[in-house]
Amino acid sequence: MAKGRLAVGLDIGSTGIKMIQLKELRRRGQIGYALQSFGMKPLPPEAIVDGALMNSTAIVQAMQELVAELKVKQREVAIGVSGHSVIIKKISMPRMTQEELEESIQWEAEQYIPFDVKDVNIDTQILNPDANDATGQMDVLLVAAKKDMINDYTTVVSEAGLQPAVVDVDAFAVQNTFSANYEVPANESIVLINAGASVVNINIIANGMTVFTRDVTIGGNQFTEEIQKQLNVSYEEAEALKIGGGRSDSDAVVPQEVERVMGTVAEQVAGEIQRSLDFYAGTAADATFSKVFLSGGTAKIPALFKTIETRVGVPVEILNPFKNIEIDNRKFDPAFILDVAPMAAVAVGLALRKAGDKIG
Repeated sequence: MAKGRLAVGLDIGSTGIKMIQLKELRRRGQIGYALQSFGMKPLPPEAIVDGALMNSTAIVQAMQELVAELKVKQREVAIGVSGHSVIIKKISMPRMTQEELEESIQWEAEQYIPFDVKDVNIDTQILNPDANDATGQMDVLLVAAKKDMINDYTTVVSEAGLQPAVVDVDAFAVQNTFSANYEVPANESIVLINAGASVVNINIIANGMTVFTRDVTIGGNQFTEEIQKQLNVSYEEAEALKIGGGRSDSDAVVPQEVERVMGTVAEQVAGEIQRSLDFYAGTAADATFSKVFLSGGTAKIPALFKTIETRVGVPVEILNPFKNIEIDNRKFDPAFILDVAPMAAVAVGLALRKAGDKIG
């Protein structure tokens, strides 16, 4: 991959694939970005279950269709992973260089990850390289992902005729998007929540650094399944009712019923998020949050937005991944971009990556 060239962001989600290409702009010493291409393709139900690729053929086909439709020439892509097969931990180690850390982490990692070290790929980042700590310790972000899962993902990418140049973590891709579009508050803690169809990524940032991440396997699919079950409608009808555009053929479905079901599921999802934040609060000296930024397809469900705001007790804002990105309105429909923006947070973060980038 040409040094310094941005990868194409390829977000392989459980309900669809998103592809984004950005162009780097340099003006008056500032780096900015412009949107080059953006497309989405839905996947058949259960093509991906709990992060496992169940229907590789459909996934490869969706990628190839996106490449053809968007006329993307570049082949190097950045992909993201999340869920049970990814472990992210902040650990404390004796101060050393990044090179020394990479040598010693293979031995150290065993005590922090529940998998055999031989079965995972490990990456690290020193969080406070400039800190002059009298204790001689440093904070390290340790990320481990199961090799078989990464192999599954990189294989479908290769089968689609693309080249996996970067494997990132979804929670960090969203953080990357946030950093490119918003001022990262220096002395505050904020929460980035990316609510997808089957996984919610939670990332707490304090003083500009990640201090806690967790993936919760709950998401938009829960809303659909519950509407389907409680109101006795088809999967397609339930999906339409969930996003509020649904007109049910059956007169038996009343809007209040849909709202009641949505409210119940929103409480469950917000409860899971609250538990993760409480867990962090129990381990941190100062765990007050100033704001929550919500992204992902499920962010568009008003009941969830309102419930999180009530439960966490701080303002919630929908993250706009295109806030600082130049968009040519002759090339892209502004209404479409506005509508799908929350779903694009991971893909934009991946499209900001370059080959050889460190995590975080």
